[in-house]
Amino acid sequence: MEVQALLITFREALEALLIVGIITSYLKRVNHREYTKYVWLGAALAVAASVGVAILFQVVFTGFAAMGSEIYLKIGIMIVSALLLTQMVFWMAEHSRDMKKSVEGKMDQFITAGNVAGMVIHSFLVVLREGVETVFFFAAITHGNIGAAIQGWGAATGLAIASLVSYFFFKGTMRIPLKTFFKVTGVFIVLIAAGLLVQAISMMQDINLIGSVMPHVYDLTWLLPEHPIDYEHYLRDHGVAPIFSGEVGVFLKALFGYSSMPSLEEMITYIGYFVVIYLLVTSRQGQQNSKDNEQPSTAVGREKTKRIM
Repeated sequence: MEVQALLITFREALEALLIVGIITSYLKRVNHREYTKYVWLGAALAVAASVGVAILFQVVFTGFAAMGSEIYLKIGIMIVSALLLTQMVFWMAEHSRDMKKSVEGKMDQFITAGNVAGMVIHSFLVVLREGVETVFFFAAITHGNIGAAIQGWGAATGLAIASLVSYFFFKGTMRIPLKTFFKVTGVFIVLIAAGLLVQAISMMQDINLIGSVMPHVYDLTWLLPEHPIDYEHYLRDHGVAPIFSGEVGVFLKALFGYSSMPSLEEMITYIGYFVVIYLLVTSRQGQQNSKDNEQPSTAVGREKTKRIM
């Protein structure tokens, strides 16, 4: 759980810090430092609002638990979080290339109009989006106990790393193409999303919400149990300990959705998810290549038109 919290916090905080950093750096570059305080005001209000969302979410979850329906809320949160994480990765991969240009263009409009409220609201919404997503993802990886994720070392470490990366990035000592950077971190986020989907399927089968054609395709408990309890049970029943500890299984389950005894439906979901991701990636790459090929030909056409005129 802590590693998941670290990756999610790092990714979400970094996006927010990069956008706020781009805004404040641009305002300094165009000699409008007086507006930076409004940007930070919007960011601070968004952080406070995100804490409020976390508290509200915990209250709602506690209400579901009191009614004995929290399992359904957990399943829903996991599925929605997996979809949001996937969408987040693709959105950032697509927009990281022109993020700086887009943000600076927005600031130009606010500066020209002297729209201070617009600056506050813009930075507020940028940071709030990341904050709300973080709350939702924390709920998914902790099965509703958001406080556990916030208080653990994972979230604090992720925030610290994101702050350091942003600092060195804007100081000019770290030169990493944003698109490449988010692609690398996106791989880990996609793995977390796949794991959440599989865990949701497993929970639905546990409460008989859906059945299974083959409950256990294979059994790797002898090699790597997915929980310390499974480790103890295997040792008790067979008189020999599994090769790897159950603590390793817990870590892999939390991070990648590992299961020592997966059902056929879990395997189909896991493999199918990556097949869909692969098809989406190749499709977008094809579209991007087509656009890149069209741009030179368009430029050549314009040049010919100029010569004729």
